[in-house]
Amino acid sequence: MKNPESLKQIVKDNYAAIAVNPQKSCCGTKEPDFTAFSLDYTKKDGYVKDADLKLGCGIPTEYAGIKPGNVLLDLGSGAGNDCFVARSIVGESGAVTGLDFTDEMLEKARKNNLKMGFGNVKFVRGDIENMPLPENSFDVVISNCVMNLVPDKVRGFAEIRRVLKPGGHFCISDIVLEGKLPDIMRNTASLYAGCVSGAIQKNAYMQIISDTGFKKVEIKAKKNNNLSDEILLTHVSQEVVDDYRESGSGIFSITVVGYK
Repeated sequence: MKNPESLKQIVKDNYAAIAVNPQKSCCGTKEPDFTAFSLDYTKKDGYVKDADLKLGCGIPTEYAGIKPGNVLLDLGSGAGNDCFVARSIVGESGAVTGLDFTDEMLEKARKNNLKMGFGNVKFVRGDIENMPLPENSFDVVISNCVMNLVPDKVRGFAEIRRVLKPGGHFCISDIVLEGKLPDIMRNTASLYAGCVSGAIQKNAYMQIISDTGFKKVEIKAKKNNNLSDEILLTHVSQEVVDDYRESGSGIFSITVVGYK
């Protein structure tokens, strides 16, 4: 696997390309299987079509317990999809901040917000491992299929805890593994950018959250993402795909909550 800074650059390049051309998927293919990670937002209050690039793997706002007046942070906010849905819940008395490190995504999100005219929604450039945000600032932190792309997940969750207010909580949808992912899949950069090889074992993921000091940690939703052979074969050989199938391993979307 490449070094952390190289991995971040891969993510930036891929998501910059998606911002410019939304028909491109996060995994470098137009096939629908990867976008099957995403769920249907179209009936959600606050839905903004131009902000929905179908890059998520859950709907964290469904389980986040967001209340009117909450101050909320969305990590890896992209074009603003979850931010606008969250804004419909926090209302005029609350505030929403989106954090992203891809300039093209930030530009798209800000243009979307300008069209909506929301004065209590803003988008900030920053790295999840080192957020340019003060401690004890947010009631709720959400994220959608982004923490798996953070090379140092221990640092990322520590930063989430730092910026949460005492008693605040997070709700994160993410990709995790059960069973062993073949090494070549783990070392394939395009699969990393596509949320697959950057994922870690579910038990290890949950242990990081617990070790960070979060309480009342609970998985609220779980879904098996069975990638097609056709998609995998654009990245690895048939032999690798066969080994992966025979291993009984799985790639899952989970939505997890935890309290500071």
